Amino acid sequence: MSEGRTPAQIEAEISRRRQDLAATLDEIAVRVHPSTVARDMKAKAFSAVDRTAGRAFVGVNRVVSDARGHFVSEDGVLRVDRVVPVAVAAVALVAVVAGLSVRRRRR
Repeated sequence: MSEGRTPAQIEAEISRRRQDLAATLDEIAVRVHPSTVARDMKAKAFSAVDRTAGRAFVGVNRVVSDARGHFVSEDGVLRVDRVVPVAVAAVALVAVVAGLSVRRRRR
């Protein structure tokens, strides 16, 4: 504090600091209020879910594009030489599962 201040200047500074402190306390009260905390947590959760869903979409899209590129040529024609073995394997798998299911029921 400077020696050359008047009592009015000191009172004005005290009043200004009191107002600053009151504003700071009000801001803290808003930040820690349960509804504010809940709203912030909800926003963070939605953001995390949105980010995860976006990553999942990109990953699935990449897998689908890769699979399509494996079974369809660049000009859009189906690659039968690659589709037939996969179809045969799928049919064989279904037959094995069905056979095991029938076998289990008979026991």
